[in-house]
Amino acid sequence: MDWQDEGVVLDARRHGEHDAVLSLFTFEHGRHLGLVRGGAGRRLRPLLQRGNRLSCRWRARLSDHLGSYTVEPLRLFAATVMDDALLLTALDSACGLLDAGLGERDAHPGLYAPLLTLLETLAARAPDWPQSYVRFELLLLAELGFGLDLEHCAVTGNAEDLAYVSPRTGRAVSREAAGEWAPRLLPLPAFLRGGEEAGDAEIAQGLRLAAHFIRRHILAPAERPLPAARERLVDLWQRRMEKKGEA
Repeated sequence: MDWQDEGVVLDARRHGEHDAVLSLFTFEHGRHLGLVRGGAGRRLRPLLQRGNRLSCRWRARLSDHLGSYTVEPLRLFAATVMDDALLLTALDSACGLLDAGLGERDAHPGLYAPLLTLLETLAARAPDWPQSYVRFELLLLAELGFGLDLEHCAVTGNAEDLAYVSPRTGRAVSREAAGEWAPRLLPLPAFLRGGEEAGDAEIAQGLRLAAHFIRRHILAPAERPLPAARERLVDLWQRRMEKKGEA
């Protein structure tokens, strides 16, 4: 077996003294593991940081073997955000969610370009990167068959004044229809319904909304926790809000 592709590093674990097992989200072959000989060494270790875009070649004697990778750099995204803890954590979180949530060798070409777009947005330090990040998590849910219905109220069918999401069905609920049930529903941040800018509190709501359904539909069935980087992202965002006096 022998193929060439490109991919984004999701994780790399030391294997023995010198090698590493690389989890790479490839364009054509999905999340695919392989051994990188010398991957724990000084020359290759910087390439195998989460979020880096690599050209790769995978070889194995049989298709169900772990196989081995040879890799070359295309875009080292990790280095572009290394000096910003929040951006770096967002990059780690996106890659960690893909590593935990995607089945091995299941192709998801519909996620690859959006992931690259998110990484470019983080690298450019675009002001709207938090909105892009939350939307990427919702796209991950949709790609795996658990997309949220945020277009119409689950109760009335109307598209006006949507303010909440049912934690059970993932469908939007209008402010009027929610009534006394509002405290039991998840807030729907306005930026997910249109193009308006989002404040820090709305981003926090978006992170909470996405995390609820990622846990429920993707991680809980596999008995996996939310990735540590995703937890750190929420913690850092909360600190940001507290520092600005918005918490």
